[in-house]
Amino acid sequence: MLYWAAVFLIIAIVAAVFGFGGIASAAGDIAQVLFFIFIVLFVVSVVVSLFRGRRPPI
Repeated sequence: MLYWAAVFLIIAIVAAVFGFGGIASAAGDIAQVLFFIFIVLFVVSVVVSLFRGRRPPI
């Protein structure tokens, strides 16, 4: 998911350089949403792993 956020960020930068403001804005918004979803999933994953702890080997 972080990969796709970076891809849309690159698309937004390239579109902004060439003057496509609408496309750059849309791609930037998509990148921002994907980045925040990634951050939320990462934090949830860390919290769950802290509460579960390590299991003893079988």
